[in-house]
Amino acid sequence: MELVTRIAIVLVLVALLLGPRDVEARKGRVLESFEYTAMSCRGFSASITDFGGIGDGKTSNTKAFQDAVNHLSQYASDGGAQLYVPAGQWLTGSFSLTSHFTLYLHKDAVLLASQDMNEWPVLKALPSYGRGRDAAGGRFASLIFGTNLTDVIVTGANGTIDGQGAFWWQSFHKGKLKYTRPYLIEFMYSDNIQISNVTLLNSPSWNVHPVYSSNILVQGITIIAPITSPNTDGINPDSCTNVRIEDCYIVSGDDCIAVKSGWDEYGISFGMPTKQLVIRRLTCISPYSAAIALGSEMSGGIQDVRAEDITAVHTESGVRIKTARGRGGFVKDVYVKGMTLHTMKWVFWMTGNYKAHADNHYDPNALPVIQGINYRDVVADNVSMAARLEGIEGDPFTQICISNVTIGMAAKAKKVPWTCTDIEGITSGVSPRPCDQLPDQGPEKLTACDFPAEPLSIDQVVLKSCTFRMNYM
Repeated sequence: MELVTRIAIVLVLVALLLGPRDVEARKGRVLESFEYTAMSCRGFSASITDFGGIGDGKTSNTKAFQDAVNHLSQYASDGGAQLYVPAGQWLTGSFSLTSHFTLYLHKDAVLLASQDMNEWPVLKALPSYGRGRDAAGGRFASLIFGTNLTDVIVTGANGTIDGQGAFWWQSFHKGKLKYTRPYLIEFMYSDNIQISNVTLLNSPSWNVHPVYSSNILVQGITIIAPITSPNTDGINPDSCTNVRIEDCYIVSGDDCIAVKSGWDEYGISFGMPTKQLVIRRLTCISPYSAAIALGSEMSGGIQDVRAEDITAVHTESGVRIKTARGRGGFVKDVYVKGMTLHTMKWVFWMTGNYKAHADNHYDPNALPVIQGINYRDVVADNVSMAARLEGIEGDPFTQICISNVTIGMAAKAKKVPWTCTDIEGITSGVSPRPCDQLPDQGPEKLTACDFPAEPLSIDQVVLKSCTFRMNYM
């Protein structure tokens, strides 16, 4: 009897020590909840630890992440599922997401990209490119990857995705790569994508790459890479429709945002433009590249790009158009309003002689059409050269409009602030005085350069307040 009494006392003490949270855990109840905003809310939740994940920065979690996604895919038709990544350092190679799925990173969660190449599957080259970027063959899958998906969200409380890119940059510089370096996030042939409130560090190459996709929201993300790191573009919408990029801060070794649509004859044949793109409230630092680049791979076409409230500091150029003979395609109906630029090499830069080609099979008679390029309400200081605008002989860039622009030149600025060849357009209220190919129309034309008043459909997307409830398995 005395033994039974002692056992009973011990059980009571254990219950008191465990407390209600652990009692609820054993009942499978919710232990943790918080709110976040998203395009879609989910009906089921799980943690990466439920699938054997270990956040010690040393143990590979590639299998745990893929097992988690595969298991949670069963809820796709029943409200979808969300995978929670708690605080810790989660080493992983590439893994693929599923439809109706949310990946959520705690503020102290760090996804560490594996440096074991065996954890990176090799994919075929993109059909609109014909080859890899770094090598003629295929390409490594991105860290977070998905294809033919709908309704996918990568978000968090500003948790971190660290690409540990130095390993890849060194291999690239030494010419040791057989395949193109991986990106951090890539979705192909997908629809309704949200990437928000995460920090991306040290990507092996491009950071965010939606391609052949539509209805994409990239919001409130921070991207940081050394300014000398190779090809660490920030956000590259590529042959995509209806994209909204807003409230992003990017420090990069390449273009902060690069808009693309395929390369030479491959992009022409694939024929999928990037169109209906909104970029707003972007802050960029990129001393050797542009805040926003259009091209150079633009052979499928780029149309209806709207950028406003752009800030760039110590950046090579504001908005740059890059193309060449053999690209074909078009860049047209581009609208930029409200740029604030500090310490720039160029404010405006267009070039029709960008030399890089996919191979030697491009058609030199495939000429790009560049027209309807509008810039207004720009203030810049400490600028080396106002503009370098170079069209293509026999294929001028036309319908360029620049208005209400004040550029403060640097102490050691170029003596001729504007150089213009093979371009046509107008200006109004631009200082210093533009080149003769852009005649001033007088102060009454300060608002001459268009900026569409009608919103795009992606602007109608309103995020919902979602509750994350942790279901322990």
